Amino acid sequence: MKITLEKVHGSMNTFYMIDSDERDDYGDLALQLCEIDQGVDGLLVILPSKSADAKMRVFNRDGSEASMCGNGLRCVARHVCEKLGIEQAVIETMKADLTVRREETLMDGIETYSVQISPVLFDLKALPMEYGNQSTLIQQVIPEISQEIQFSAVAVPNPHLIGIVPKDIQKSPEHQKKWAEKFNGENDYFTDGVNVSYVTKLEEGIFVRTFERGVGFTNACGTAMTASALISCMSGLMPYGEVAVYNPGGMVKCTVDRNGDDIKLLLTGNATRLSEHEFNWSKDKAESGFTASRNLDEQRRYEKFIKEISVVVEQFA
Repeated sequence: MKITLEKVHGSMNTFYMIDSDERDDYGDLALQLCEIDQGVDGLLVILPSKSADAKMRVFNRDGSEASMCGNGLRCVARHVCEKLGIEQAVIETMKADLTVRREETLMDGIETYSVQISPVLFDLKALPMEYGNQSTLIQQVIPEISQEIQFSAVAVPNPHLIGIVPKDIQKSPEHQKKWAEKFNGENDYFTDGVNVSYVTKLEEGIFVRTFERGVGFTNACGTAMTASALISCMSGLMPYGEVAVYNPGGMVKCTVDRNGDDIKLLLTGNATRLSEHEFNWSKDKAESGFTASRNLDEQRRYEKFIKEISVVVEQFA
């Protein structure tokens, strides 16, 4: 079966994207695409919705399905808004219907979209996480991991464990890799795995490195960056409001508004198209493959943006 794909990225969190109908084997397609192209993090599927302008499903490199993907949602937002000729839309995700909107560009020629990140859940059952008899984990040392790093757990709705670390730990990801791999294998804390992010304060904002469940270290994870901005504000590391979040794939802006227990999160960043493809999709992966491809010119402009912020990002390369 021949299908049409776009290759897209938000903060270099790269995906193939398909606009099609509901079916039960998109996880298999994600596995095939990620085996052929080692540079992608998964598959975005755009579907009809009964409650919103469109529906998004997200499949990781290992074929598992994620609850949400903030970087992917920006790419879906652009596709849906341009297809319908609108500036704002509502996208159905696994846990919530979320508002997306076209914004002023991060830099000339870079299409930029904001996406709502919701719900925000601190109850450990929402991740799920088991830690003694606690119901939440906010700015707390986990002695087994470190006597110094304070961790917080939050679902937005993807599960995240976020540690605030100094620059020396951020520069050497071995510590993060050890525990992220443990928590995404057999362990007593996270039965379904967890995204693990380490956060470091900068003069310009924060830097976030994420080990993503089902993917591994990734250039960026949208929900992780937003959750990290939230925890940074709650801890006093950053003031509430707009937070510049740098990552190995670039920079986004996360807006954190809080009024008591009411928390509103907004993720704003690029939605870049890399290429268009025709793909012959067969259940027999030996018969699957690309039959036609066309590169687009948008990445050149994004690379110019990366160059402008490289002095911040490269200190953790």
